[in-house]
Amino acid sequence: MSVNCGIVGLPNVGKSTLFNALTATAAAQAANFPFCTIEPNVGKVGVPDARLEQIAEIASSAKVVPAQLEFVDIAGLVKGASKGEGLGNQFLSNIRETDAILHVLRCFEDDDITHVEGSVDPIRDAEVIETELMLADLESIEKQIANLQKKARGADKDAKTQLELAERVRDALAEGRSARTVDVTEDERRAFKMLQLLSAKPVLYVCNVAEDDAATGNAWSEKVAAMAAEQGAQSVVICAAIESEIAQLDSAEEKKEFLETLGLVESGLDKIIKAGFKLLGLQTYFTAGPKEARAWTVRVGAKAPEAAGEIHTDFEKGFIKAEVIAFADYAALGGEHGAKEAGKMRQEGKEYVVQDADVILFRFNV
Repeated sequence: MSVNCGIVGLPNVGKSTLFNALTATAAAQAANFPFCTIEPNVGKVGVPDARLEQIAEIASSAKVVPAQLEFVDIAGLVKGASKGEGLGNQFLSNIRETDAILHVLRCFEDDDITHVEGSVDPIRDAEVIETELMLADLESIEKQIANLQKKARGADKDAKTQLELAERVRDALAEGRSARTVDVTEDERRAFKMLQLLSAKPVLYVCNVAEDDAATGNAWSEKVAAMAAEQGAQSVVICAAIESEIAQLDSAEEKKEFLETLGLVESGLDKIIKAGFKLLGLQTYFTAGPKEARAWTVRVGAKAPEAAGEIHTDFEKGFIKAEVIAFADYAALGGEHGAKEAGKMRQEGKEYVVQDADVILFRFNV
């Protein structure tokens, strides 16, 4: 499953520093994980998961392949982007193609780094970008409503349903509320997605703080956390400058020692990657054997055949059954053989809903 997060932010908030650190991390991984690829504005990074390492050790796997999350560096934004100011058109078209938004907010003072708005205020900065997204959405939805009205005058029942939904979205945007705030029924989700609204995308606020605040955050990051909570969004605290230093270190041991000297348990990038995974409603299942242990990405709520299809479409088409071991049982019983002996390997059919950290062997016939 290919999923990506667009990194956005005003100029001089640390967005490029963060992306460069991500890119360096991905480049370092490329030697070990051939599926990590780097393009000029895209970096794919392995999702940190200690469970995968444990599974690989138990299975004596020759190769370890983590799940992947793609980060896209979006062009900088200024006020008026929705009207084409600056690189507005490029910004909006690029963000439309992403699955989620990582919104980098400056939460640090530095006289040597000019803030485009003249002062540090992450709440104001967040509102600038959110307003531009909503203005672009309002223009887009008005055009779509005009088209749907023409179709609805005929016998197109679907158009009438879509029109009602589009009008609800327009009203919310006109009131200054993002498309994310609109209540959408399960039956409307597909139509809602087809509207391709920028302000409907899930958001993770990334508070970029000074090095001294990396472990605890500060008053600005606390305000962002409160704002995120009100919106039903999430926030994380990082120091992009520290992430740049970590990305240059060669070994995992060096990185761990460096983090410990700063009073940090994990890197900010790891926090972003994990939060991004959660933000997108994703989970991981594992396959394991002597050749490789691999983490696969699948949406929460996916059934066994869909999960099998992540490996190969033939697995989904010819699905027979899934042999499933919960990670806790796999780890406690020493792998597949021990789980079988203890009766902890289950045979599941097409209706089985995959759980996070399942270790699965698919049986199929094509």
